[in-house]
Amino acid sequence: MKTLLLPAKTYRLNGRLWVESEDGRFLGIGRLELLEHIAALGSISKAAQAMGMSYKRAWDLVSSMNAQASTPLVGTQTGGPKGGGAVVTEAGQAAIAEFRALQDRFQEFMAAETKRVQER
Repeated sequence: MKTLLLPAKTYRLNGRLWVESEDGRFLGIGRLELLEHIAALGSISKAAQAMGMSYKRAWDLVSSMNAQASTPLVGTQTGGPKGGGAVVTEAGQAAIAEFRALQDRFQEFMAAETKRVQER
């Protein structure tokens, strides 16, 4: 790779990480942010609004994650005297923590490989 690079340029590696199955994407940085917003705001609708995303898109992402997980990551409650809402389940909290740790390891890998590429 080094012989292909221009000496006057500074190069770095870039990439994104996600977990997927044959059913499609399960978890990535955008879905992680959605889970974190739901946890903070207690609502899929409010989380979608905070991210500039349609409610339908947010609901579809939550449904996809829940369908691909052994235990739902988000639980919902409809209507009632206190209104509806959503909660990130214990499994969802674990998914957030595990993906954050995976993301940290991925960034460490990318930094190490960037350094290797830059050492010419």
